[in-house]
Amino acid sequence: MAQIYTYGNYLKNKFGTKVYKVGINISGFTCPNIDGTVAKGGCTFCENDSFSASTDEVQALKGFHLNLNSTENPFLDKQLKQLELQFDAISKRQATEYGAQKFLVYFQSFTNTYAPFETLKALYDKALSFPNVLGLSIGTRSDSITDETLHYLSKLAQEKEIWIEFGIQSVYDETLERINRGHNSANVKEWILKSKRAGLHVCGHLIFGLPGETEEMMLQTSKAAYEWGIDSVKYHPLYVVKKTALANEYKRGEFTPISEEKYLDILVKSLLMKPENVSVQRVTAGINDDSLLAPQWCRDKNQQIKNINHALKRVQLKY
Repeated sequence: MAQIYTYGNYLKNKFGTKVYKVGINISGFTCPNIDGTVAKGGCTFCENDSFSASTDEVQALKGFHLNLNSTENPFLDKQLKQLELQFDAISKRQATEYGAQKFLVYFQSFTNTYAPFETLKALYDKALSFPNVLGLSIGTRSDSITDETLHYLSKLAQEKEIWIEFGIQSVYDETLERINRGHNSANVKEWILKSKRAGLHVCGHLIFGLPGETEEMMLQTSKAAYEWGIDSVKYHPLYVVKKTALANEYKRGEFTPISEEKYLDILVKSLLMKPENVSVQRVTAGINDDSLLAPQWCRDKNQQIKNINHALKRVQLKY
């Protein structure tokens, strides 16, 4: 039985030690389809408050948001302090609980290139200065990064492990429009190709079960993402949480969540067509609290992984 090539495998093979991603939430970051630049309200499935950390340092900046046109950032020192405090706490826990020895700083929540270059450079440089940090992983949108930032990351990538994570979600523009994404598929392709040419590693996020999509459409999204040259992939089922536009569609009967059986079938097919060099960072997602409306199978991640491995066993694979 063959082991799926995971991101953990990739890091262990490359660095010869346990490398963990340290997820960081910096206040002051938002998205262009939340602040009204390209759309309003965010993606239909996004509960904006879910990205908000609860630390005192973060709450102190509530209501302050940056964008690409911001001319000043009076709270940069506070953001740098947030970064330091979060990295210190999380990396120590990962070292104690999991034996982590090296780290990638993962700028995780919201759009982490959607700010003035001076702010980004200060945060990235600070993150790279921490002990045992090998590089960065930066979550962003393809419509929210500038050539200046890409050029800087390209220079960093000559000596550090630099990843950029793009939400691809779907290659169908009608789907992207329906979920209020704010950009088209061509824009994602353009920036993935540019990032690859710049020497960055690229992780693509794919969502299965988006409104109106067929199995053929979901698999075509996987195929296109692989052809664009992504180095790693995260697969997500679409689930419905409260306080979202998607929740309203679900309550009106306008959206039916993907079944676990269908998700497993599409996931296995997508994994089978995946090039061997593309590592897998995530095979599912979910949430186990009162905010989840549907589907209920997304509540128990441990059970999801068991079911995924059961499905993979039938094709001689394991995760």
